Amino acid sequence: MRKENVESVETKQPTILSYVKDLPNLLSLSGLLATVLAIYFSITGLYAAAMIGMVWAVAFDWADGLVARRLKGRTATDAKFGGQLDVVIDIVSYGVTPAILLLSYGNFEPIYLIGAFIMMAAAAIRLSYFSTYGLAGGTKYTGLALDNNSLILVSVFLLESMVSHGTFTIILYLSGVGLAILNVSEIKTPKLSGNPRNVYLLGAYTLGITAIYGLQLL
Repeated sequence: MRKENVESVETKQPTILSYVKDLPNLLSLSGLLATVLAIYFSITGLYAAAMIGMVWAVAFDWADGLVARRLKGRTATDAKFGGQLDVVIDIVSYGVTPAILLLSYGNFEPIYLIGAFIMMAAAAIRLSYFSTYGLAGGTKYTGLALDNNSLILVSVFLLESMVSHGTFTIILYLSGVGLAILNVSEIKTPKLSGNPRNVYLLGAYTLGITAIYGLQLL
């Protein structure tokens, strides 16, 4: 009888790919696609395109949470799966991608491995802490949320054409490591994506950044 019950539970368990049909998960995967493009263009040195990919990764990240909160009929398991998918994608989007950007801009010199490791380690620790404790008081993050890293870095990269390569390399290095320190600090920051007004602001920012770097690609 016990074996039959186990088989019954296993039969009811959904397939892995069934979760791809969930709209929030599709948005999360769209963000992952933007991230992969950002990594590719960082490695190939087409940094303007990389910046566009990075900012759109944030836009899709915010969108999946907004849609998930408003979508009716999602189960607790759907929400749990989506949360786990978000965490995995976030480590790539906000940890791996900025680290690769720094390494690429530094021509993959060994000295940049230190900064890249600090950035990735901070992202991993930050996400693990959030997964364990959630929002402080239910409303604020402990440490700077990782999505801010990309939003800030794409703005910092606007300086790239204004200063020498060597100078900007230092700026990028210090910016990346500085953000990593803020990620694991004890500062309390609000959950920006939870406010509809901020979502509209992000949309405007995303389109603006896309236009600016898009013109550089022409």
